[in-house]
Amino acid sequence: MPNHSTPWNAIFASQGLVFVEPHEDMPQLAEQISQGNAHTLLDLGCGSGRHVLYFGERGFDMYGIDSAPAGLAITRQRLEEAGLTAHLVQSDIFDALPFPDAFFDAILSVQVIHHARLAQIAALIDEMARILKVGGHIFVTVPQLQNQGTQFAQIEPGTYIPLDGIEAGLPHHYFTPEELRTLFKAFSILDIHLDRHQHYCLTAVKHSAPTAEVSR
Repeated sequence: MPNHSTPWNAIFASQGLVFVEPHEDMPQLAEQISQGNAHTLLDLGCGSGRHVLYFGERGFDMYGIDSAPAGLAITRQRLEEAGLTAHLVQSDIFDALPFPDAFFDAILSVQVIHHARLAQIAALIDEMARILKVGGHIFVTVPQLQNQGTQFAQIEPGTYIPLDGIEAGLPHHYFTPEELRTLFKAFSILDIHLDRHQHYCLTAVKHSAPTAEVSR
């Protein structure tokens, strides 16, 4: 298993706080999951903590997992400065997730799960389904294939490795909406849309039976 922390740990160690502002869909997500009485929330690939703090400030029992110790150190410092607490775990998210079955009310992951080969991503999504309660929400953002301004080598259909830049050597999988629907078949998809960065945003619920997708 590759060490997914290597590029991003170096980025956090050299640049400090990265991605300060919460994703644009966070207010809507907070309102949506609050209506379902969600309390326990996981930020999968929490980095330097922007969403751990955002939801912690709104009263959620926050968990964050990331492979980069430098990012988690920044998150801890920010939590302390804000007078907040959260449960932080250092682990590669593409290993088995260290949480019990049906533990979380909601899971979010912003621009993280695409950093692997497709088989690893599919296994991670199965793990997300395992640790999420029935009726729980997920929110995930992933990139689509477009001009990335760097040189790539294709290693499998839809998956590329940058040959230069800060993420050189780290796999990147680029998605289509159809692929997202297939990968998240264990969930009832509520919405797939593009954000202002042209990343796909998927919101879904874990149900025992599928429901119709609503587009916007």
